[in-house]
Amino acid sequence: MAAPQPLADHLLALETALQTREVRSSEQRIRELLAPEFREFGRSGLAYTFDDIVSRLTDETGPDNTGIADFTVSLIAETVALATYRGIRIEDDGSRQFANRSSIWRLDPDGKWRMVFHQGTAAA
Repeated sequence: MAAPQPLADHLLALETALQTREVRSSEQRIRELLAPEFREFGRSGLAYTFDDIVSRLTDETGPDNTGIADFTVSLIAETVALATYRGIRIEDDGSRQFANRSSIWRLDPDGKWRMVFHQGTAAA
């Protein structure tokens, strides 16, 4: 079932925020957006835990160089949503890398949506 547009817009804003250097460099902001049991299967094929991701993101340097296209959200349950999109990463040489991405978001009792799972798959 497609999510209501306000929820889709909200989750797009959260996904977009997670791609910014401002958020990625802030352990506090990452902890606000990711659930403690968070897991990721990265575009590289590697698996990451919550602690792995916090460490990796806060250690990154460089400018924001990503984008989101074809963003959609489907409700899995009243408090669980699946976001899918095409991620675009612009490399230093100007080339573009694409990935099909999916995230599972959960509405927690405090009223905040938190990501519990993310997967990136390389795409042409």
